[in-house]
Amino acid sequence: MSAAAKRDVGLSKDALLKQYRKRLKDDVRSMSDNLSEIVKLCRIEDETQVVTATTAEDYALEMQVRASNMVRAGESLMKLVSDLKQYLILNDFPSVNEAIAENSNLFKDTQASCDRKLTDMRDEMATDLYELEEEYYSSSYK
Repeated sequence: MSAAAKRDVGLSKDALLKQYRKRLKDDVRSMSDNLSEIVKLCRIEDETQVVTATTAEDYALEMQVRASNMVRAGESLMKLVSDLKQYLILNDFPSVNEAIAENSNLFKDTQASCDRKLTDMRDEMATDLYELEEEYYSSSYK
């Protein structure tokens, strides 16, 4: 891989990680801000305050919207975790290279074992064939 290609991969990796950090901060901030606003709506400011039905409905609607925003941020965080897992699995080159090396060594050992067995079989067959030829040519029935 050329130096320019490595630099491009590094830049894209850094950019992707920065994007993940930004998503994390934004989603956590969204959850925190919406929860703070819901708590503020629940606070009773004056004991003698009479809340009209429309104000109560307005507060209830705002709470639902903020709760929906919190759910959306939570789902976004779950998607972020999934993306991070996928990124780790796909870009964990040392582990992938180690697994490839292990498989390569296993296959080389298997190949060497098969080669030894075939060589032994060839030698046994050559010996048996030699004995059969000896028997045939020394036989009185030919």
